[in-house]
Amino acid sequence: MAVTEPAAAAAATEIPPQVPSQGSRGPGPDAPGGPDAPGGPDALSGTGVSGGPGGSAAPEGILCRQAQRESAARTYARSLPIVPVRARGLTIEGADGRRYLDCLSGAGTLALGHNHPVVLEAIRGVLDSGAPLHVLDLATPVKDAFTTELFANLPPALAADARIQFCGPAGTDAVEAALKLVRTATGRPGLLAFTGAYHGMTAGALDASGGAPGVRVTRLPYPQDLRCPFGVGGPEGAELSARWTENLLDDPKGGVPAPAGMIVEPVQGEGGVIPAPDGWLRRMREITAARGIPLIADEVQTGVGRTGAFWGVDHAGVVPDVMVLSKAIGGSLPLAVIVYRSGLDVWAPGAHAGTFRGNQLAMAAGAATLAFVRENRLAERAAALGERMLTALHGLACVHPCIGEVRGRGLMIGVELVDPDTGAAAPSLAAAVRQECLDRGLIVELGGRHGAVVRLLPPLTLTDEQAAAVLDRLADAIPAAARRTH
Repeated sequence: MAVTEPAAAAAATEIPPQVPSQGSRGPGPDAPGGPDAPGGPDALSGTGVSGGPGGSAAPEGILCRQAQRESAARTYARSLPIVPVRARGLTIEGADGRRYLDCLSGAGTLALGHNHPVVLEAIRGVLDSGAPLHVLDLATPVKDAFTTELFANLPPALAADARIQFCGPAGTDAVEAALKLVRTATGRPGLLAFTGAYHGMTAGALDASGGAPGVRVTRLPYPQDLRCPFGVGGPEGAELSARWTENLLDDPKGGVPAPAGMIVEPVQGEGGVIPAPDGWLRRMREITAARGIPLIADEVQTGVGRTGAFWGVDHAGVVPDVMVLSKAIGGSLPLAVIVYRSGLDVWAPGAHAGTFRGNQLAMAAGAATLAFVRENRLAERAAALGERMLTALHGLACVHPCIGEVRGRGLMIGVELVDPDTGAAAPSLAAAVRQECLDRGLIVELGGRHGAVVRLLPPLTLTDEQAAAVLDRLADAIPAAARRTH
């Protein structure tokens, strides 16, 4: 469908069932909560669409008041001027009755899509039980169940000797906790991070991110093909990156004393969907282990099956000293933790605290999400479907020279747009593609250098039919955007 249609028309033709069509052991079509059941994963029934739960306010008025009242720092609201009122699975319905296929998924938070039945059931279970919703860091059955499920899915070598710290509700606070942890444990202040990284918006996390204006960390080259810092790309570029890192740490004149830790994303998300080569990531583990430097894996966006393995580090067989987890582990609700080797657990009580460490609803939703991903082998499903989508996008790149590179892992996919004549990043073209996608009922976002990478982060429950619809709309949007920008 070239443009978005009113909800009633789109319902029959555009919204396939949410439960995966292959490899799923979830409820079947006739099971309670199955895709064909009333109120099932993609059902968007009910009244009051135009105004949502609060009444009949027009979406234009809501957007106008938002622009008048909210901070100039708002981001997604600028590029996605819609007013969501209901959502199921891949689908969002706006207050104007239009439906959209959501390939943003809460910036990767919604592993199972919007309002998945198992998540809603877990949340209702806590609400109906009378359990306290706020408990600071006290032990509860809900927390115990979440921790047990999480540990069951961790890399076994880490789970066997791990500690968990519940942090404030955002991933950036978990990054702060990880940095404080390794600095406390090693007694060293320095940090190793990588070009293109993104770890959050608080002070320490921002310092470790690639766009930090005042750098207080040592920045190392992250390997990539299209814009390799050594001009070669591929395995040779990754090897040069590793040698650079090793030499810098061992050079007595390198200006880098032994750091407290190294933090790395298995796939750089905001940096442009750039997967770390497996061999290079193993070298980083060897380099840090040999020098007594804790390795921190930032799995905030790559965790819980997103990349085609349960954790991004699993592809390389790497076991980090610290894992930073958020987004999908809360089952769509705010939750962030770090998991780390017990030998690093030298904190005094209260060394890292926060009022909202005990989000019971998020722990219940998170445990249900973790279990569903594990039981239904959604990581394997993401690997297979993601590979097919990447293959289709590579074919699209052969037709459109404005596609500089297609890359990703699992259902974490990026399409970098360039000037066909110069190869330079084309942010205005990327912005036009995003708008053309929105006009066709597809929500995507941008990332990477200069904001020139169109990013796809669909839920892991994406079906073959939905994947085809996403690719069709993107394939329509790219040439339309190219014509617009010319």
